[in-house]
Amino acid sequence: MPQTLNDTAGWAPLALASDIMTATSAGTVWNGDEIVIWRDSAGRVHAWEDRCPHRGMKLSFGFVRGDRIACLYHGWEYDSAAACRYIPAHPELDVPATIRVARYKAVEALGMIWVAPLDQPGPAPVDQTQVNALRSLQVDAPLARLTQVFVTHGLPGLGLVRDVVADGAVIRLTQGAVRLVAGLHPVDDATSMLHIAVEGACTQQALAALVPATAALRRLAETGVAGAA
Repeated sequence: MPQTLNDTAGWAPLALASDIMTATSAGTVWNGDEIVIWRDSAGRVHAWEDRCPHRGMKLSFGFVRGDRIACLYHGWEYDSAAACRYIPAHPELDVPATIRVARYKAVEALGMIWVAPLDQPGPAPVDQTQVNALRSLQVDAPLARLTQVFVTHGLPGLGLVRDVVADGAVIRLTQGAVRLVAGLHPVDDATSMLHIAVEGACTQQALAALVPATAALRRLAETGVAGAA
């Protein structure tokens, strides 16, 4: 029996956890806001505004060193509390505490990285059901349409959809012997992200066989035609 995600109001699943490896970063967009998600060298996940306060360069273009992320442009380094700690052009400078990056809350649950504003009062998602990450997709369709298509068709070609459960920003459904889990979030009014995983035991070969169906899902949401993308 799957766990409950808890009340996820205000939280969004912005990436598959396995896609953000230790000491790496990636950029995403949530409701028009650019966000960098990164893991420090200890594996802890962080989510911040994807912008260096110095010149506005995306921090997702930078690199991770220990518990810091450094901007690609001039190498300014920010610690895990988002405070600037080192400026290479002025190595002896005691960096002012006002130089900081705007942060978000970030947790891992159900094989995904969930993000919320710092002032989000609700509890964080807690479901630690083991899943096998399949793929993240950017889809040129509004969130409502993508959600409807996924609930109706699942992954096209896999068979009849049954046992649909909507749990906040996550949808779980069964097709054949496969239990799919999908986290969804809006990029903007016309574009959405879908993060798909499989619950339970699944070999890499079986996962690879599902990839063409994810392309068909995107095509169906964007054009109404369930062909390969």
